[in-house]
Amino acid sequence: MSATRLCLVRHGETAWNAEGRVQGQLDVPLSEVGHAQARAVAAALAGERFDAIYASDLTRVRQTAAPTAERLDAPVALDAALRERHYGMFERHTYVEVRERYPAEYARFRDKDPDFDFGSGESLKAFAARALECVERLAARHAGESILVFTHGGVLEMVYRRAAGMTLSSPRDFEIPNAALNRVEATPGEWRVAAWAEVAHLERALDDLPG
Repeated sequence: MSATRLCLVRHGETAWNAEGRVQGQLDVPLSEVGHAQARAVAAALAGERFDAIYASDLTRVRQTAAPTAERLDAPVALDAALRERHYGMFERHTYVEVRERYPAEYARFRDKDPDFDFGSGESLKAFAARALECVERLAARHAGESILVFTHGGVLEMVYRRAAGMTLSSPRDFEIPNAALNRVEATPGEWRVAAWAEVAHLERALDDLPG
């Protein structure tokens, strides 16, 4: 089967990103910096052709996708399976606050315990299965085509780990900046990272995710 060429974009910056605050599945909008980044993404992708555009249904991702969709005159299909991981009790707190309030739970999170689900959230194992199933489904739907996917840092991390053959619990040694362009070629048997964390179109790009 022909490879699907995916361009994956993390949403633009939010005020919570700048504060180091855990967003998860809370519906936080872009900041002014994030809106500027979204416009920069649209300018960077203006000369490219995509057979479909997909996005998480959360506001910060929809707002990031909108300028590109308008510039390319293409619809955006929303998919809730592209949402960020559900961080349960961590959501709304900064990572510093989480470390102080929930030291045992933070240690399990820091160590990437695949079964830790924040008490009321989503385990790393379950999140990876959900995110990768979604990307696999989209890739299969568009075999031999190019698609543009706007999503979240956690989903991008799972995609990179799959393509690079990394385990869920190994330390992260790659960046996931806001509004960066990330390119993967996917066939049913193999995913390959073609380019990652492209930020030449941005004045600044924050990677606020813990490693």
